[in-house]
Amino acid sequence: MTTPSAPVRPSAPPSPLRSRWTALVAVASASLMLILDGSIVTVALPAVQHDLGFTPAGTSWVVNAYLIAFGSLLLLAGRLGDLLGRTRLFLAGLAVFTAASLLAGAAGSAAVLIAARFLQGVGAAMSAAVGLGILVTLFTAPRERATALAVLGFTGAAGASIGQVAGGVLTDALSWHWIFLINLPIGLLVLALALPSLPRDRGPGLSGGADLLGAALATGGLVLAILAVVGVAEHGWTGAPTLAAGAGGAVLLTGFGVRQATARTPLVPPRVLRSRAAAGANAVQLLMVAALYAFQIVLALYLQNVLGYGAGGSGLAMLPAALAIGATSLGLSARLIGRFGERAVLLTGLVLLAVLLTLLARLPADADFATGVLPLLPLSAGFGLALPALTGLAMSGAGPDDAGTASGVFTTTQQVGSALGAAALTTLAATRTETLLAAGAERAAALAEGYTLAFGAGAVLITAAIAVALTLPTAPRAPRS
Repeated sequence: MTTPSAPVRPSAPPSPLRSRWTALVAVASASLMLILDGSIVTVALPAVQHDLGFTPAGTSWVVNAYLIAFGSLLLLAGRLGDLLGRTRLFLAGLAVFTAASLLAGAAGSAAVLIAARFLQGVGAAMSAAVGLGILVTLFTAPRERATALAVLGFTGAAGASIGQVAGGVLTDALSWHWIFLINLPIGLLVLALALPSLPRDRGPGLSGGADLLGAALATGGLVLAILAVVGVAEHGWTGAPTLAAGAGGAVLLTGFGVRQATARTPLVPPRVLRSRAAAGANAVQLLMVAALYAFQIVLALYLQNVLGYGAGGSGLAMLPAALAIGATSLGLSARLIGRFGERAVLLTGLVLLAVLLTLLARLPADADFATGVLPLLPLSAGFGLALPALTGLAMSGAGPDDAGTASGVFTTTQQVGSALGAAALTTLAATRTETLLAAGAERAAALAEGYTLAFGAGAVLITAAIAVALTLPTAPRAPRS
């Protein structure tokens, strides 16, 4: 039998309306910055490799170091937010991330850059794990909460596309160092907004039950699992390092599951995922973000390697998608959710994404961007519909004492889904391309067929997400105030 930890208690009356909306701006801006940092690097990797002397395999660790720290520490950070205070952890994480960005921007060697990226991931996990929990405790009225989640959903849905645009422009106009240095003014501005507006909550402290054994099992298991996933591109699915890391991760994560069912104060109380809406929303998100790696990253590779766009050009070519996602998340999703409910809006968004990826899977090597790619980009608005609806469903059963943990779980599935999509789809595309090149195909045609195969695999994942979404309840239970 588990004993719930004491709820995180506000030390002051609820924030006035103006302060709550300022808090929303601060949390959403921080979320956007953290998500941008995951994608802004991708278009700058060739310049980083040239300047710092990375090997081709070593270059991937500029991305992987951030991903491993971010993804593996989210569950622990969410629980610590419930115990120590979500605002305290959010601000500390933001400070760590901003300082690490300065170190990354000033890096003069590969080792320093990788270490700085790992520290950025630590800070990102601390802030991202509790940001959603802060908002659901500040906005309790259904319409206000839907609006707040739509704003936060925009940062997740459009962040990757905006990151590619910003990364290309900054790298071409200045240098790759500025993709990190740009975080300094943003981070300081967010801190200035957050300090006076976020609630001064306080938890029961570590005596409330930090479950250090559970934290060690979860963190170690996720580190090994993500190492297995990101190592596929180098070692293959059946390589000894991949199999060893995957098996070790599976053992530790199984132990974590057993621990959560028996611990007195578990890291992730079973009640957090007992809600069918919350469990289903996390499963749908895992599939959806894995599939959308094909759209956000593989499409950028198609534009650069098949159609011949540069870093800045491919980023700007993706701008219509970011605008479509932003307009939908900020302008339509909250109203549609209020009228039709999260499940209906989620299914609509997923269907649009399935159509988008299916059509991208038909692109030829000699496609014209204006007539073959651009008309498809508005369909990416499905992401702007789906993510806010998923967020509402995932947090629908979380009370104030579990908001940080539920937020950490939701963000964890997002990061793990991204890692799975990154490994599976790029490996699929690369394997197909290599097979065709060995058979004598032209390089552009071989690359195009590899990328379109990844788009098709993404469409299959979205179809699976639709199947899971159909099992979700139409009217999830309202959260406790």
